[in-house]
Amino acid sequence: MAQKYQKIFDGILNGDRNSVKEGVTAALAAGDDPQVILFEGMVAAMGEVGRLFEEGEYFVPEMLIAARAMQDGLAILRPKLVEADIKPAGTVAAGTVKGDLHDIGKNLVCMMLEGAGFKVIDLGTDVAPEKFVEVVKNGEANLIAMSALLTTTMPNMKTTIEALKESGLRTNVKVMIGGAPVTDAYAKEIGADGYAPDASRAVKLAKSLVGA
Repeated sequence: MAQKYQKIFDGILNGDRNSVKEGVTAALAAGDDPQVILFEGMVAAMGEVGRLFEEGEYFVPEMLIAARAMQDGLAILRPKLVEADIKPAGTVAAGTVKGDLHDIGKNLVCMMLEGAGFKVIDLGTDVAPEKFVEVVKNGEANLIAMSALLTTTMPNMKTTIEALKESGLRTNVKVMIGGAPVTDAYAKEIGADGYAPDASRAVKLAKSLVGA
C-alpha cells in the first residue's frame, strides 16, 4: 500500500469516515488514477479488515464501521471510476431469499464485496427465485449471492438454482450461499458453487469464482 494512501487506509481501518473522504478527495485533486486509489487505498484496507476479522481481532461491528467508511470514500470515487471506464472484478446480484427478511449479514457481504472492487446489485430481502433469474437473463450479473437466516427459507436457495436451470441460465452464473443455518454440505447438496461462513470469506470465494 502506497504511503500516500495511508490516510484512506487508516481511516477505513478505524471507521473514520471523514478521514476517508478527505483522503480520497485529496488524492483525486492531486490527479491520481482512481483505480490506483481504489486498489492501493481502499481494497487494501478492506483486505486488512478481513484479515483482522478472521484472526479474531475485529468483530462484526468493527467490520460494519470500516465498510461504511469505505463506502463514503467509494461514493466520491465511483463517478471517476465510471468516467475512466474501470471494469469491476465482477458483478454480484445479492439478496436474502424469499420468505426471509434478515439483511444485516447480506448488507455486510455487499459492502465487503464493493470494497473488493465488485459491482453489487443489492436485490434486498424476500427475493423470489424469478427475480434472481431476471437479473441473470438481462446479463446484469455473473455471480449470485444468496443469504438465508432461517432453516424454513433455506429451501428457496435450491428453488432458485432449479429456476436458473429451467431457464437455461445456470451455466451463465456462479452461485454462492451463506447465512447462519447454511453449511458447505448444503451448498454441495443443492448444487451451489460455493459457501462462505462470513463476509470476509465471501469476498475470497467471490474472487475465486470469477477468477479475479
